[in-house]
Amino acid sequence: MLLPFFYALRAARLPVSPKEFLTLLEALRAGIIGPSVDEFYLLARTVLVKDEALYDRFDRAFAAYLGGAELKIDLARALPDDWLRQQIERELSPEERAALQAMGWDELMDTLKKRLEEQQERHQGGSRWIGTGGTSPFGNGGFNPAGVRIGGSGGQRRAVKVWEQRSYRDYDDQRELGTRNIKVALRRLRRFAREGAASELALDDTIQATAAAGGLLDLKMRPERHNKVKVLLLMDVGGSMDDHVHRVEELFTAVKTEFKHLEFFYFHNCVYDHVWKNNRRRHAERTSTWDLIHKYNRDYKLVFVGDATMSPYEVLQPGGSVETMNEEPGSVWLDRLTQAFPKHVWINPEPPGVWEYRPSIQLIQGLMHQHMHPLSLAGLESAMRHLSR
Repeated sequence: MLLPFFYALRAARLPVSPKEFLTLLEALRAGIIGPSVDEFYLLARTVLVKDEALYDRFDRAFAAYLGGAELKIDLARALPDDWLRQQIERELSPEERAALQAMGWDELMDTLKKRLEEQQERHQGGSRWIGTGGTSPFGNGGFNPAGVRIGGSGGQRRAVKVWEQRSYRDYDDQRELGTRNIKVALRRLRRFAREGAASELALDDTIQATAAAGGLLDLKMRPERHNKVKVLLLMDVGGSMDDHVHRVEELFTAVKTEFKHLEFFYFHNCVYDHVWKNNRRRHAERTSTWDLIHKYNRDYKLVFVGDATMSPYEVLQPGGSVETMNEEPGSVWLDRLTQAFPKHVWINPEPPGVWEYRPSIQLIQGLMHQHMHPLSLAGLESAMRHLSR
């Protein structure tokens, strides 16, 4: 019965061995779980997957095996679900949209606090209360030039703060590259040296030593030749970056192949006082940004990857993060990082033609001292040339 499940995992390029699969069958025969899909999922993942980086791949294979079923995480809501369920989609004319006024940050937060205290029922299509499908700055499914998204999914991408717990997946570092040209572009950033144990045959030295010994073979060994460049990679994940997952995974795979000395972390939209290694545990296992600055030397090349598309509040305002109440603006942390790592670039997957129309990109460009490059072959080559100077 479970053989198709095994084949589905192998088809997804998961390194599942027959021995591990037999262990799963023994656990099922022993009756250590009940007749529950959720329990079977947890047991199978525990037995068959040894690397957390493969969890997302396992999830997709598991869903395919069950005919497209999705695993849902039941999140606690601060508001009743039916208040945030969109049932209508209101179409606004350009004139109506232009007439809407955006609140300032302090006014927006103060007003939201009042609405939470006062609201007693569901609202839809309105301009004041927390609801859906209207022009209110609070809720989802409507339109407002600067609001707080509560529930639902972002359609206009104009929210200055998002009130929800989101689950992001890690970028897959085993992604098959669509082109080798990305690797070629990254190879502009190389500084080779022979370090470590002597494990490679030095052919020329062996020939000379053998000749000097009168034909008696005298093997000479040397350390392998490696790229000495050290890279600190910080990647934006989730939100608008979902549009660029495929290309970022290609880049991530190439970076892990080309640079032996690589450290990587994730952030969302803008860097604040912490980053994380694993998106599934990003709230429980965080790394202080100060630790990055103190742990890694100035000879590390700092590379940001992100679309820099967000509310300007997220860059300039304390508490402006869509996820946390940051005590200091993102601009302060970006300045600290660029001061700590003089060689830095920002790789942006958005086309350069839109950069001038997005205020947050303009802000990030300035904070990066204009070292922002597009995620294209020419852009990568330009970025690597800058880092290698």
